[in-house]
Amino acid sequence: MTVVFLGIGSNKGDRLGYLRKAVGSVGRIPGVVVKAVSSVYETQPRGVEVQSDFLNAALAAESDLSAVELAGSLKALEQALGRTRSERWGPREIDIDLLLYDGLVLESDSLTLPHPELHNRRFVLEPLRELAPDFVHPRLQASIKDLYAHCPDNGWVKKTSMKLKQPE
Repeated sequence: MTVVFLGIGSNKGDRLGYLRKAVGSVGRIPGVVVKAVSSVYETQPRGVEVQSDFLNAALAAESDLSAVELAGSLKALEQALGRTRSERWGPREIDIDLLLYDGLVLESDSLTLPHPELHNRRFVLEPLRELAPDFVHPRLQASIKDLYAHCPDNGWVKKTSMKLKQPE
């Protein structure tokens, strides 16, 4: 089994409900076992800034799927949970991103790993730092806590009291 980290986010509709459905659904993908779920963070929108605030979290999991298979399963899961596509970086019901796939560095037409913007996004690094502060980014050779400390993103990220359950 390969260690993987996912980022989830929502800013449209029942934000917490979408995150909860995503966590439960990821845990039902054959070949994926969710090991840990971060706290829920409320975050400032990036890109298109005139939209509702996001709720974000991170998941640590193990998978025996290839990176491409896992990414495809996650995109299909977004669709099954009701994601509608509009403008890039615009509002979305659910976003599920494969952030890290163990130490794999991959660039293809369909997938780039590690996620190419991971180190530039405080809303991704904060929950990821909670789960794996010492995990080393395989391309940048820096820990998640060091990437967080040097992140150029100045958007606000607030830990909430909302909870997500790890799938059984």
